[in-house]
Amino acid sequence: MKHLQVDLKNALSFVNQNDFNQYRDFAKEQNEKVTNKTGKGNDFLGWAELPDNISQEHLQDINETAKFLREKSEVIVVIGIGGSYLGAKAVIEALSGQFDHLKINKENPHILFAGQNLSEDYHFELLDYLKDKNYSVIVISKSGTTTEPAIAFRLFRKDLENRFGKEEASKRIVAITDVTKGALRNLSDQENYKSFIIDDDIGGRYSVLTPVGLLPIACAGFDIIELIKGAKEMMQIAETDFDKNPVFQYASIRHLLYTKNKTTEILANYDPRLNFIAEWWKQLYGESEGKENKGIFPASVSFTTDLHSLGQYVQEGLRNIFETVISVEKTKFNLTIPDDEDNFDKLNYLAGKPIDFVNKMAELGTTLAHIDGDVPNVKITLPEISEFYIGELIYFFEKACAISGYLLDVNPFDQPGVEAYKKNMFALLEKPGFEEETKTIKKRID
Repeated sequence: MKHLQVDLKNALSFVNQNDFNQYRDFAKEQNEKVTNKTGKGNDFLGWAELPDNISQEHLQDINETAKFLREKSEVIVVIGIGGSYLGAKAVIEALSGQFDHLKINKENPHILFAGQNLSEDYHFELLDYLKDKNYSVIVISKSGTTTEPAIAFRLFRKDLENRFGKEEASKRIVAITDVTKGALRNLSDQENYKSFIIDDDIGGRYSVLTPVGLLPIACAGFDIIELIKGAKEMMQIAETDFDKNPVFQYASIRHLLYTKNKTTEILANYDPRLNFIAEWWKQLYGESEGKENKGIFPASVSFTTDLHSLGQYVQEGLRNIFETVISVEKTKFNLTIPDDEDNFDKLNYLAGKPIDFVNKMAELGTTLAHIDGDVPNVKITLPEISEFYIGELIYFFEKACAISGYLLDVNPFDQPGVEAYKKNMFALLEKPGFEEETKTIKKRID
């Protein structure tokens, strides 16, 4: 059976091979910190063994809940922010038909998201869209008091109760929250919501393979058992020797390039279904590595689209970048370029060829051009886009991120800088308990 592969040849030409060889031991040492739970943030390593630890009974419970919600709903609104929505959205968009959102008589509910921003217009328009829809809500928050999702949940809970009554609304709300504490746990118990647990040892950006991601993904009609199976396969591959271990190789080359002043990594794809995988990846790596004035800045592009907008910068801009390309071997459908009698566009030389052949040549040509432009290139190949291979990709990125963080000597599992904006926002909103901060910040802006 094929698996995700990493090709480093177009990155190794930019570094000294002896320097890279040192990472054979470095990567193994950092991986042992994850396995033995001896590194920084070791109380947040529940994700590392999750593919092995998740039970069939748990997956069955998630699938049965998803089936209940699908039968009750035309639309399911997932409320959450950061890791509480990015992973689910990334997987659903990768696996969905690209125009499924336009279908009226869709087999499975539309999965929409709320509480991932503070836009008044966004939430008004979503509520307006739902006025004549049967819908349910999945609310995801450990505390239940995170500002963005808490505001959204207040809105949608009130709307459900007004339309269906409290008893029916309680059947249409599923909470994913802490096991014993927090406002959402207390409300769930009080209102008898169906609930799932966010384990204390799994942070938000590593939570896509927990109910946080699995329930919305199952509600969209996708096979979460295959997703976990792929992650489990990569979990095993991630313990192999360096030469067969794509996780070790990826973590090592990106850190070595970072020491050579390649401080921005651009994640590129040639299939728009992967655009939100890049959004999830940006949070995973940005929030895990960007601290103590260290870290590779994660950016993303979608080719060939962005070759006509950002291609110039990638080719000739500041040379602090390297590129990681997710390449998909096999398309889902086949579509060949037709012959044209007049050949007005001079494309008859491509007649009879699959569009994907042209796409692959664009990918190869771009890679060669960027290498010539002093941009190291790492290639990640997926045999196809499916639940199994997306599961492999998720675990691959998670494990490599942990090792990368340890190579940087930071804690890959905290996010102390995120609190800075919250403190200022609470002070400006005059939240109770922030009286002194309110006085201080008002002096700054007066």
